Amino acid sequence: MFNNVIDFFNRVLSVFSTFRFADFLDILLVAVVIYICVRILRESRAMQLVKGIIFIAVIYIVVNALQMEASAYIFRAIFSNILLIAVIIFTPELRNILEQIGKGSAKKSFGTIIHSGVALELTKIENCIESVIKACSNMSDVKTGALIAFEKETLLGNIINSGTLLDATPSRALIENIFYPKTPLHDGAVVIRNGTVYAAGCILPLTKKEVDSSYGTRHRAAIGLSEESDAVVVVVSEETGAISVAKGGVLKNGISDGDLRDILKNEFLPMDSSSDDKIIKRILRMVRKNDKK
Repeated sequence: MFNNVIDFFNRVLSVFSTFRFADFLDILLVAVVIYICVRILRESRAMQLVKGIIFIAVIYIVVNALQMEASAYIFRAIFSNILLIAVIIFTPELRNILEQIGKGSAKKSFGTIIHSGVALELTKIENCIESVIKACSNMSDVKTGALIAFEKETLLGNIINSGTLLDATPSRALIENIFYPKTPLHDGAVVIRNGTVYAAGCILPLTKKEVDSSYGTRHRAAIGLSEESDAVVVVVSEETGAISVAKGGVLKNGISDGDLRDILKNEFLPMDSSSDDKIIKRILRMVRKNDKK
């Protein structure tokens, strides 16, 4: 036993004895490149494709372990050309990575590795919710159409890129002004990220399933986004002034101010957790997102 321990430490020392500063830089560079790629990719649907590829790889391992020759042959054909397949599938994302590097976003991403402080304020989320509720209530009274998407775990990078970046402190006046009929951004959706009005004039995907004929484009867009992500989408009807909430592909119509408050607080400020638990959950969520500032 003692000899095994000595042998282990000798092997470790032999590794470090040949370890050069260039090796350290090599590891650091690879880590930074992977970090930047993951950060950019997770803002799009590419992360869902990555998960699918990982799932297929797991199946491939199981198939090989069980010696299923026919299935193994098919998977070998796929993975023998995986590099070409990845380039074809991720062409838009690869172009985006190069564009981000060219714009200097890589430098910002590297900076977040060194300094990634997370300032968490639950009151910021609460104030955002209250601002949205007050704005929706006023717009409902005057029948001003509105579409507001609250981002959760699934990042809405593609949606945000289709609109205008604001990254503004939410307020009732700001939200009402965005959706005022004569403003340039009133036709699109507002995206709320971490308690801020992050983007406006965004284009949402329309649902492909059959919906009630009384629902307009805003309602179809709200359902469509909630089908493709875990976002919570609030709609104010331009025809009736009714407030609706879409989540998980299901639209709840005729929501009151109190109901809207309960839904949003339950989604972003769970009432069944202690204050400390809430803070920890919000910190972890914001660390995972690591928003671009």
